[in-house]
Amino acid sequence: MKNQTYRMTMLFDFYAELLTPRQREFFDLYYNEDLSLSEIAENAGISRQGVRDVIVRAEAAMQEVEDKTGIIKRFEAQRPHLDAIEAAVAEIRTLNYRQYEDARLSELTDTICGELAVLKE
Repeated sequence: MKNQTYRMTMLFDFYAELLTPRQREFFDLYYNEDLSLSEIAENAGISRQGVRDVIVRAEAAMQEVEDKTGIIKRFEAQRPHLDAIEAAVAEIRTLNYRQYEDARLSELTDTICGELAVLKE
């Protein structure tokens, strides 16, 4: 994956529900809200090391699940294919608009776009 923060936020997007509420909160504050360990510690009333330990455990738990399931890896592998399908649909729409004006082609491209949106969620 691209970089550490991107990797961690992807893990969080996919596996946050597996974490304890405290792990979710600290992880979110650190990676998504960009708070420092010291800021989180001050707000939580614990040590900086305590915050770091919670975040490290959360990272390890989510990485362990990803190592076993490979969901994010498969998601990342599918992205370019979904983008290619989306580009092909756009080209079909353009050709249909310029040359054919076929209602059935419009229906089919709308259906494909709808299904792509579901897959990209």
